[in-house]
Amino acid sequence: MRRGFDDVRPVHGFAFGVLSEGPTTTSGLAAALGTSKQAAAQLVDHLVQHGYLTRESDARDRRAQLLVVTARGHACTAAAEQSAAEVVQSWRESVPAQAFPVFVDVLHGIARPGRLRPAW
Repeated sequence: MRRGFDDVRPVHGFAFGVLSEGPTTTSGLAAALGTSKQAAAQLVDHLVQHGYLTRESDARDRRAQLLVVTARGHACTAAAEQSAAEVVQSWRESVPAQAFPVFVDVLHGIARPGRLRPAW
């Protein structure tokens, strides 16, 4: 990836989307992503090993570990947001100004509202 985060894949963005709402457990992440706990654990292991997340003790349940986004994880999500903004800007420059609101309405009509989930 040209922004320096070549060790993340699109599926990691879905995890960051869940974690942007606050820390959660691996089980909570699995439920939010609609995947198995084993698959979520592999995803989490990768993100922890590469410095995007940490595991921290949950003060409410000593058996649980909360997943917390690190500064590197926040930088990665900021880079993704910047990339998305650049794509939207390129659309804005490609579509005539008077047609852009219609273009946006069409996109909203195609996209489902709510949080994106991976299509496993």
